[in-house]
Amino acid sequence: MSVVEITNLTKRYGSVLAVDDVSLSLEPNVIHGLLGRNGAGKTTLMQLLTGQDFATSGAISVFGAAPVENSRVLQQVCFIKESQKYPEDFRVKHVFRNAPLFFENWDQAFADRLIADFRLPLGRRIKKLSRGQLSSLGVIVGLASRAPLTFFDEPYLGLDAVARQLFYDRLLEDFAEHPRTVILSTHLIDEVQNLLEHVIVIDQGRILVDSDADELRGSATTVAGTARAVDAFTAGRTVLNRQGLGSLAQATVTRLSDDDRAAAAAAGLDITPVSLQQLVVSLSGAAELAPQEGLER
Repeated sequence: MSVVEITNLTKRYGSVLAVDDVSLSLEPNVIHGLLGRNGAGKTTLMQLLTGQDFATSGAISVFGAAPVENSRVLQQVCFIKESQKYPEDFRVKHVFRNAPLFFENWDQAFADRLIADFRLPLGRRIKKLSRGQLSSLGVIVGLASRAPLTFFDEPYLGLDAVARQLFYDRLLEDFAEHPRTVILSTHLIDEVQNLLEHVIVIDQGRILVDSDADELRGSATTVAGTARAVDAFTAGRTVLNRQGLGSLAQATVTRLSDDDRAAAAAAGLDITPVSLQQLVVSLSGAAELAPQEGLER
């Protein structure tokens, strides 16, 4: 049974269409990546799933019920975002003292380990924390909550590279022992691509990709060479992105068979795999250029 089921979900803010007729499901005990540009609709979608906003139309089911004003559903959900708010006069220790009241699976021993790992000052007031310390506070709450459905809406952007890697390592370690459904929304795609089991790409409120991560990683290839050879090879194919410089060009194309690769090599073209970040950039660009064509999902 899916943890989340969304059917024809739409959210408008006046004339702004933030989420546009989205349908998808999220399977249990999977780390999902929710990827896309700023303003693509990621945060709005997560706010709808966590009952913080009302849909304009469509249906949302989380753990088999609508999430809005549903305490049974919401006590199984943790939503940590970059701009996470806490009472300013709270000290860090007060956050951890109150967390068990909201998360029935809260693990204080794990929280204590993370507090030491991230070197978080328990006695400091929230308003005195640096951006990095606020980010550390958020990710510790998200991890130690062990909520069956946990959302991380880029709270780790304030962390330095060492602390971000620590977050990824602790997430994977704890996920292996305590599986749950995790949604990571991020711009740091190259950093998280090895964590993701399923990828959802959203752009202009629409779902462009809803795919197993391993399948997606092998779904596109870049061919490069003379512009004439590149254009001849890509004629009639789905081209996500093309760049040219003088007589040279490169293009990102989808679904090359072994015969296609042999033909590209015979034409003198260089063939390179496309990283997940490059693929997301290409897909988002293609959606802007030709939204009416309906990219393959």
